[in-house]
Amino acid sequence: MQSLRWAWSYIRNHKFRLYSGLLLALAVSALNMVNPYLAGKIVDDVMFAGNTGLLWPLLATMIGITVVRTCVRYGYQIMFEKMSQSVIFTMRENLYNRLLQLDFSFYNRTKTGDIMARMTGDMEAIRHFTAWTIYMIFENATILIFAIIFMFTIHPPLTVAIIAIAPIIGFFAYRLSRDVKPTFTEIRNQFARLNSVVQENISGNRVVKAFAKESYEIEKFSIENEAFKDRNLQSAKVWEKNLPVLDSLAGVLTVVMILVGGTMVISGSLTIGELVVFNSLIWALNNPMRMAGWLINDVQRFIASAEKVEDLLETKSQITNGDEQNIQATVGTVEFNNVYFSYGDGMVLEDLSFVAQPGQTVGIIGPTGSGKSTLVNLLSRFYDCTCGDIKVGGINVKEWDIHKLRSSMGMVMQDIFLFSDTIEGNIAYGNPTATLEEVYEAARKAEAHDFITSMPEGYDTIVGERGVGLSGGQKQRIALARALLKDPNILILDDTTSSVDMETEERIQHTLHSIQENKTCFIIAHRISSVKDADVILVMDDGRIIERGTHEELLLKRGYYYNVFQNQYGNFDIHLMARK
Repeated sequence: MQSLRWAWSYIRNHKFRLYSGLLLALAVSALNMVNPYLAGKIVDDVMFAGNTGLLWPLLATMIGITVVRTCVRYGYQIMFEKMSQSVIFTMRENLYNRLLQLDFSFYNRTKTGDIMARMTGDMEAIRHFTAWTIYMIFENATILIFAIIFMFTIHPPLTVAIIAIAPIIGFFAYRLSRDVKPTFTEIRNQFARLNSVVQENISGNRVVKAFAKESYEIEKFSIENEAFKDRNLQSAKVWEKNLPVLDSLAGVLTVVMILVGGTMVISGSLTIGELVVFNSLIWALNNPMRMAGWLINDVQRFIASAEKVEDLLETKSQITNGDEQNIQATVGTVEFNNVYFSYGDGMVLEDLSFVAQPGQTVGIIGPTGSGKSTLVNLLSRFYDCTCGDIKVGGINVKEWDIHKLRSSMGMVMQDIFLFSDTIEGNIAYGNPTATLEEVYEAARKAEAHDFITSMPEGYDTIVGERGVGLSGGQKQRIALARALLKDPNILILDDTTSSVDMETEERIQHTLHSIQENKTCFIIAHRISSVKDADVILVMDDGRIIERGTHEELLLKRGYYYNVFQNQYGNFDIHLMARK
């Protein structure tokens, strides 16, 4: 019932179509009773009473009723289809908006295939329920009720004899509903797992080919595909036990009608015409009872899907928005005060404290897994720190409006993502109102202009999915141009030049120096050359800042930074390299 109440919160916005459609369905159900009645009149009044003058008017009326009924039924089917499309449109919009609002923690624990299953298969199940199942349940129920009432007005004893089997049919329908629901939940969950395997292998197809693991991945897919087939067969087994019984019991109604009705005709308590009416109306009992199993199937499929969609829509982001009235004009100053952070399985960052002023460049270096990227993720509020506070412009980041906080930052992430768009579109992504000349200038600063213009279509070149077709260095430079075009107050470069040659890196560093006035820059790198000119360098290890200072100061300490320097540059004169 919870799923139905949730669906109603969307459907009630289309009450006019819903109630109008149901009213028309009610009219069609009533019209379905007319032709059987007229057929009985033809038998009794025309064929047996010899009143042939009634034949053509009755036949014309039956034809007219059929045409009207068909047109009206088509009309409300279209109304329900339009209603379902409007409902799904709103629901899909809300679902997509919710996905964009959720934080990194949600995506860390949720598979992409599961999300896609909710956006596609689950949505289709809800659409089918709204467009078809609702009016079919109402239509079959009202036809059944009208038929029983009409039969009672003609001959109550025969009606009672026919519907005596209904409680048994109801029992098997209930059992089917109870047993089939868990199977649909299993089908839906396995479909999500199957989706995940497909999505993962399509995204990672280059790795699969590079390691010649096609056979392994095919086998992995086959296992999940086999499991999906088994879940569907388990559901079919539930149908095997119940649906034949439902169909058989529904068919018994005809046998009862012929035996009991024929006996009554012979005894004279029932006319041939009335028996014809009962025979014409038997479908109005048979069909709803036969449809009960299929409609239960659709309802349970809807419930399984609706629960998943509703669960996602009700998922709350752990990152709550702040009050945008606290925004200040100058946002370059960054402060970390005794910051701790944990993903839940132990501390990732411990007791981080430092201050970065506007115009300063902070270099961050350390081994893989030391917490470098996590530090800037906290600054951008992709996660919230477990303890301590982070301030931007003198205000705790939790008090900022998230959109405005992130809009004040330009970020080049370690995992470069480019959209399936033109190069110009990718660079202008963060500043869509930028002129083409501004895009060119940002590309020049990122040392990307030359290789872009060397392409046949230049800035109009379509980038493949996730930047397929571009080298790692090219993707990094496009991502850097995207960040620079925003002209942010805070610039975050997470291992941005790791895939470019030393000469290009030197030119990029020179360009960055020229644009850093009043900007706070964070440069995360493994290369000493990327951070040596920073105003302060933070050396991290195991979530802590173990060294800090300028390039020259850290070399003199002969600690971790000194060892990294020696590994990268060899046994050169330290003081000579320091001056460089």
